[in-house]
Amino acid sequence: MPLRSVDCTPQLVCAGCLQDANEICSPSAEGWGSGLPQVGLSSATPARVPAREFWENADVTTPVDSIHHRAAPEDLSRFAWLSIAAAIVTIALKTGAWLMTGSVGLLSDAAESIVNLVAAIVALVALKVAIRPPSKSFQYGHSKAEYFSAAVEGIMIFVAAAVIMYSAITRFFSPQPLENIGVGLAVSALASVINGLVAWVLIRAGRNHRSVTLRADGHHLLTDVWTSVGVIVGVGLVVITHWTRLDAIVAFAVGINILVTGWRLIAESTAGLMDASLSKDDNEAIVALLDRFSSEEIIFHALRTRESGRRQFMAVHMLVPGDWSVQQGHDAVEDVTEELLKLMPELRITMHLEPIEDPRSYEDMDI
Repeated sequence: MPLRSVDCTPQLVCAGCLQDANEICSPSAEGWGSGLPQVGLSSATPARVPAREFWENADVTTPVDSIHHRAAPEDLSRFAWLSIAAAIVTIALKTGAWLMTGSVGLLSDAAESIVNLVAAIVALVALKVAIRPPSKSFQYGHSKAEYFSAAVEGIMIFVAAAVIMYSAITRFFSPQPLENIGVGLAVSALASVINGLVAWVLIRAGRNHRSVTLRADGHHLLTDVWTSVGVIVGVGLVVITHWTRLDAIVAFAVGINILVTGWRLIAESTAGLMDASLSKDDNEAIVALLDRFSSEEIIFHALRTRESGRRQFMAVHMLVPGDWSVQQGHDAVEDVTEELLKLMPELRITMHLEPIEDPRSYEDMDI
């Protein structure tokens, strides 16, 4: 049976198209879509082909964003390189501080910076994979790669916390005097300032570009800053109180705090991999806009949204009078789509048109 043709227009994915990988439409059937470019088909493609044959011959190598007139996804790997550079510098500084003082707190701090380096490399790989254009095998793109990076970041934070807590317990039962405390703390403080600045840059960039990888890496570095602050305070208290076990107690407390951050990152990445809905504010904004177009002739239902890394998706059913012409229904869809894209320019929209009088149109309202 031939694949029914639909009018695929820029920035809108209509029901019947092959979704968001590219706006690939089936050949026109009996005049539908005549004169429209058939993206992804060679000029030799017959006017009507079976769905299976069409699918096998379709070309999905053209990035969807070029068809949608959107800018290609920005390469954010420069932020990962910044994180890698910061990790290398802070590893050197903190290792030097540990060697000068012998503090287990500073040792644990240096160990976490090594974890930061590994996590930054993972983030770099994830960001490179995430911007790859959609393909026939991955029609919705590769943006979910960022969630794997965030999960790895969370696991790495768990590893760092375990190392810190183990070292703290060992040193608590075998306390040792600290040396060259002043110089060691100054070096550690310098490393913390570097991490703090880079963390601020990464978190800000992550929010602006909706990148879970950058947010995760930034929060990871921020835990390193709090670790350093805790260690500096602990070592300073040791100098004041002369109670060497206090160094280990502070290090253990910092480890627990880091565990909480790791858990939050893993929870966020898991939600993304499970196709979590858009934020409450985004969903409410979409519903409010659809309400503006609702009337006795137009009804919306079965609204679904999801977020995949930096990309946002929405699907909704639009019910209109059954005696409307195809052009009337298409115009209504276009009007709604235009306003949605003004509200959320990066939203990928799938809108299914149904006759309002048909009882079957209401069988999927619980979706």
